[in-house]
Amino acid sequence: MSKEKKTAVPDKRDEAQIIASILAGSTHQFHDLIRPYERSAYVMALSMLKNEADAEDVAQEAFLKAFRNLRSFRAESRFSTWLLSITLNEARNRLRHKNTVKMESLDEPPSEQQHISPALLRDWREIPSQMLQRMEVREMLLQAITGLPPIYREIFVLRDIEEMSVFESAEALGISEASVKVRLHRARIMLQKRLAPQLKQISPKRGWFSWL
Repeated sequence: MSKEKKTAVPDKRDEAQIIASILAGSTHQFHDLIRPYERSAYVMALSMLKNEADAEDVAQEAFLKAFRNLRSFRAESRFSTWLLSITLNEARNRLRHKNTVKMESLDEPPSEQQHISPALLRDWREIPSQMLQRMEVREMLLQAITGLPPIYREIFVLRDIEEMSVFESAEALGISEASVKVRLHRARIMLQKRLAPQLKQISPKRGWFSWL
């Protein structure tokens, strides 16, 4: 499966200039600012809500909140990190209001001292690329990801789908970099355990693929 081409992301200097221009009155430039991150916000919302209509609503609400609160944006952070943090909060609020998912405590970080054996983890992306052309495999992967507990689903989407750095992911989630690493490790192990038996039945061969 070929990787979907993303809109070019401006560097921090260009981004700061666009934001300054918007705050000075050129509000039409806001769409230029968010365009590179529209897909990321939608994917994050969809991974949390498991519903396309809800994901679209949450992404749109996140964009509106970002626009209304643009003056509070701290330039030392990436705009994308700030925007995805808003999207996460909106998705969490939607879940709480719908009472469809029991959220795990986000105030209780995982123990960084708990032993996790690296030997248990092989790269979860070692799935034959040709297999992803098959709809049932794509659906299998989506179900496995959306089936992760929220705190692990969030970090998996940020790190392995959106390819954000450890620092950016920690900033977006408001957790430590150590917690980012632990949660991602656990998320990958969970996915491996869920997917390995099913994928092994389909094909014993291995290869690399790019997600989405």
